[in-house]
Amino acid sequence: MPEIDYRLAFEHAPVGMVVSSNRTIVACNVRVCEIFGATPSALVGHSFSILYPSVAEFERIGKRMEPFLNASGHYADNRMMKRLGGLHGAIAGETFWCHVTGHALVPEDTHAAGIWTFEDLSEKRKASAELSPREREIAALLGEGKTSKLIGKQIGLSPRTVEMHRANLMKKFAASTSSELVHRLLGITQAERI
Repeated sequence: MPEIDYRLAFEHAPVGMVVSSNRTIVACNVRVCEIFGATPSALVGHSFSILYPSVAEFERIGKRMEPFLNASGHYADNRMMKRLGGLHGAIAGETFWCHVTGHALVPEDTHAAGIWTFEDLSEKRKASAELSPREREIAALLGEGKTSKLIGKQIGLSPRTVEMHRANLMKKFAASTSSELVHRLLGITQAERI
């Protein structure tokens, strides 16, 4: 059996992959460059913050993932991310839904070193309405099927405030029910639900 070249497997994996240190990109593969429309040199050595719609979201999500990484060493969510450049058909500055999964390599220091994967969900889940950072965060959690109470507890808001944001999302997506909102957030059309 031939020896496996793990570097080659990393470089050509069908999902975006990043090795990180203290939330800075240490290495990335070809697929990450395609997803974010950037060269490796535009990513390696830079903070993940350049891939978020705002620095506030980068900081808020970093704090949100810490308890999960501390408890199990793993974290995953769907979130809005930002394309960095105009390569590979990407539009610089465009926001899109992305599934992110991570594994902390140093259990006692969750951000010290990690392996992260990125899957572009833009074909399945369109970012069709202009959302505030808080609305993007709540939309991602609604897409996971969480209730207002659970969302409020997770992100430190009252359930009533979450309901207010949900109502704003329903207006922006022209949804008449919470179920319809979730389907629209996930990019599911009426025809696909039948």
